[in-house]
Amino acid sequence: MKLKTFIKKIEEKYPLNLAYDWDNVGLIVGDYDRDIKKVMVVLEANESVVDEAINKNMDLIITHHPFIFSKINKVNTSDLKGRLIHKLIKNDISIYSMHTNFDIAFDGLNDYFVDMLELKNVKILDKTKSETLYKLAVYVPKTHIDNVRIALGNSGAGHLGNYKDCSFTTEGEGRFKPCEGANPYIGQEGALESVHEVKIETIVPQKILDKVISSMIKAHPYEEVAYDLYKLENKGESLGLGRYGKLKENITFKSLGMILKDKLDMKYLRVVGNLNDEVSKIAIVTGSGADMVKKAYKAGCDVLITGDMKYHDAQDTLDMGMKVIDCGHFDTEKVFADIMFNYINENFDIDIVKSDVNLNPFDII
Repeated sequence: MKLKTFIKKIEEKYPLNLAYDWDNVGLIVGDYDRDIKKVMVVLEANESVVDEAINKNMDLIITHHPFIFSKINKVNTSDLKGRLIHKLIKNDISIYSMHTNFDIAFDGLNDYFVDMLELKNVKILDKTKSETLYKLAVYVPKTHIDNVRIALGNSGAGHLGNYKDCSFTTEGEGRFKPCEGANPYIGQEGALESVHEVKIETIVPQKILDKVISSMIKAHPYEEVAYDLYKLENKGESLGLGRYGKLKENITFKSLGMILKDKLDMKYLRVVGNLNDEVSKIAIVTGSGADMVKKAYKAGCDVLITGDMKYHDAQDTLDMGMKVIDCGHFDTEKVFADIMFNYINENFDIDIVKSDVNLNPFDII
């Protein structure tokens, strides 16, 4: 499989335009036209990970943390990052990073915690944008209405809230004259043809627009498919960082912490708040999300689950009457490899492995 084909499908699920402007996501090192057969997924790529990929003959490393984040002015082997770039290029290994776009997208890191805790009535904590929608109108002969309509629905078009396969049809006359060299499904070269057609209209989110149009064209009988696209003022699903929702039943703050320790296989947690208090409404911001405490408080949450909380943030949290479980940056994001392993394994015919390198820089003594 070509790397560009693989990436295109990944980005339909986790679009790069969801990432914050300061982030660095996408193909960091590599060749889009390269064939790939073996992929490694890992939280980030340090020298041990790169050496592991070389030893295992990997073609691609997929990371959560951007391999190149800050500006670099030189690439030489006297610098750590330069040395790794040299190793990657010499061994024909590409690196692709998906960071805040993966945090924001549905079925990313935050939604993993939502599923793990079985939260209900889940909402976005910090909305950053709304999905762009398009109206797609295509003109189809009556013989192929169902073929095209089904192709549109199966590719994801016509999804409105809790409803799918939504479309609208109107009937009319289509006219065309096949020119020299044409191979018309209906009509003859040089003769004006009039056909009873149906216009099918449906809604398409921007992230799957190319896929929907491709499926529509394949199902359509005409050599040249007539269709219109209109960018809509209506907005699609809200997107953003963090999630919040309610537990199935109230539990103590301590019990919530013990559940997280067990699920994340952690030795310890840092917590802010009374362990005996009952909690029900939970906010989640994986990675470094301590600055989201006020947003979680305004949303009526009892607890924020995140990492990297500083001393003064903890004091402010206590003053607000909020609670925080600080799992640490690493332990809220180490599941990236599991999520991507499962997604790639289910959607691609390709060899996929998780890195064996332990990337947590902290230990307990």
